[in-house]
Amino acid sequence: MFVSDFRKEFYEVVQSQRVLLFVASDVDALCACKILQALFQCDHVQYTLIPVSGWQELETFRYFVLINCGANVDLLDILQPDEEAVFFVCDTHRPVNVVNVYNDTQIKLLIKQDDDLEVPAYEDIFRDEEEDEEHSGNESDEGSEPSEKRTRLEEVGLGLSPRRTPASGPSLFDMLWWAIVGLTGQWVQDKITQVKYVTDVGALQRHVSRHSHRHEDEAHALSVDCARISFEYDLRLALYQHWSLHDSLCNTCYTAARFKLWSLHGQKRLQEFLADVGLPLKQVKQKFQSMDVSLKENLREMIEESANKFGMKDVRVQTFSVCFGFKHKFLASDVVFATMSLMESPEHGSGTDSFTQALDSLSRGNLDKLYLGLELAKRQLRATQQTIASCLCTNLVVSQGPFLYCALMEGTPDVALFSKPASLSLLSRHLLKSFVCSTKNRRCKLLPLVMAAPLSAEQATVTMVGIPPETDSSDRKNFFGRAFEKAAEGTNSRALHNHFDLSVIELKAEDRSKFLDALVTLLS
Repeated sequence: MFVSDFRKEFYEVVQSQRVLLFVASDVDALCACKILQALFQCDHVQYTLIPVSGWQELETFRYFVLINCGANVDLLDILQPDEEAVFFVCDTHRPVNVVNVYNDTQIKLLIKQDDDLEVPAYEDIFRDEEEDEEHSGNESDEGSEPSEKRTRLEEVGLGLSPRRTPASGPSLFDMLWWAIVGLTGQWVQDKITQVKYVTDVGALQRHVSRHSHRHEDEAHALSVDCARISFEYDLRLALYQHWSLHDSLCNTCYTAARFKLWSLHGQKRLQEFLADVGLPLKQVKQKFQSMDVSLKENLREMIEESANKFGMKDVRVQTFSVCFGFKHKFLASDVVFATMSLMESPEHGSGTDSFTQALDSLSRGNLDKLYLGLELAKRQLRATQQTIASCLCTNLVVSQGPFLYCALMEGTPDVALFSKPASLSLLSRHLLKSFVCSTKNRRCKLLPLVMAAPLSAEQATVTMVGIPPETDSSDRKNFFGRAFEKAAEGTNSRALHNHFDLSVIELKAEDRSKFLDALVTLLS
């Protein structure tokens, strides 16, 4: 069931209890977690925080709060919990499983009902099965749905595509900033449309204006320890204020794809673009902070004017920045890339250690960890564009009929950076965008992409992700989750469908060929 009053039906219920807080490993989940932690600490709510990356890591407690996991599957069927267990689910994954929607006792969905969720009526879903039950007898226990009902629900699809605005909580400074970073994380990872992003940015901008007006006294403005959030139209260039402008242009998917920087012609177009802007190479190849002040002051307008001539009409986007004192300034996207890199880095020991470091980097008292994340993000972005260039130049992206396919081989440079689902998904999305810009085949421009990368050499496993077609439509639903499941079942492939993102699957390398054959048959 949907929770209509978050305070009464969720917060006041758990306020006097001990709560187990499950948090998925993505930026939006971390930001929502920070907000909830702040509220719990203010009200002295006892809780245990457990980072999770898959269904196998969930345990049994009395009250569960699941952040960015649980909405898109039948929770009770997967977890088989005690009847007293109650799950509060705050999740952006879609489609929402309708069994969760119509469970009034154990599943509480913390999802705004004013989103256009298109939930079908209960009678429309269960009508046929109820008629069958009159003949077959009532074989199900009260409060649980028969398996044939679940099968129909899964086959219906139930694409509840719009996504929630990340949890924003009380309009305190840190919580407001975490809400902004969470929203930006969804946009960077293509989890929401541009229209949805702009709409939610407008809502957050009103909160920012209200907060700024409340703290506009002179003493606060001149304080060395001041913190300020600003709304602005900034360049769609990754980490450019903490990098060189040249490196940012070369390693941002948006510009790299449109210039086709994997080719000599693309490199030449970049030089022509910089000449048109009026930026000397000596200036753009040094750190942004070291550029001439006269160039930095008008940089956004200069780049936007030239970008329009080169077919990049949306090179500037609505975003927010934060300033801590006079020295530290970050765009929301900077924090997203840094936090993602800390979570996905293969160099930081266990997944729990990486999660903790990423969570800590969101606190303004841990700017050293945020700067470490920025350096890791630069390496990740470089590796992403180098891998894309290698895949395109060696024709690794091939058509399998109903979808495109690309596989990274063991021994590929920096392949370890793409063994985690979020990094591989981001690489896949960027590769598909670049491929669409490079190919002249009109049919291939409309195909989805399946990408595989080595996961464990010792266990001979690979990670596979499915990415929907790169279209201008706002409706880009991903149906690979169900297709992966059926292909694995039909071929008896040794697969693990353990990730909260259903379009990610782990597979034995030697089963990959028959799995792909079955996938081609299913999607043809």
